[in-house]
Amino acid sequence: MTWAAVLAGSLACCLLKLAGLSVPRRVLENPRVRRIAALLPVAMLTALVVIQTFTTGHHIVLDARAAGLGAAVIAIVLRAPFLVVVTLACVTAALVRVWT
Repeated sequence: MTWAAVLAGSLACCLLKLAGLSVPRRVLENPRVRRIAALLPVAMLTALVVIQTFTTGHHIVLDARAAGLGAAVIAIVLRAPFLVVVTLACVTAALVRVWT
C-alpha cells in the first residue's frame, strides 16, 4: 500500500510539472502571475515555519521552539550571517528546554 502511494504521488508530481511546462508564455509574462509566483514560495515557507513552531498534533503550543524562532528573528533583523542565525536559534531552544 505504501509503495502505491509513493508511485501515485510521484506520478502526480510529474504530471503537475508537465502541466506547468505547457502553460503558454503569454500567461507567464502577465505581471500579476509573476508577482504571485514570486511571493508563493515565501508564503509556503512561512506557513511551514508557523505550523512546525506553534503546533503539536492538533494543539497550539508555546514552547522552546517559539523562543528559538524569536531569537532567529532578532538575529535576522540585526543582519547576522545565516550560520549565526541557525546556531543562535538552536542554542536558545536548547537552553529553554533545559530550564523548563
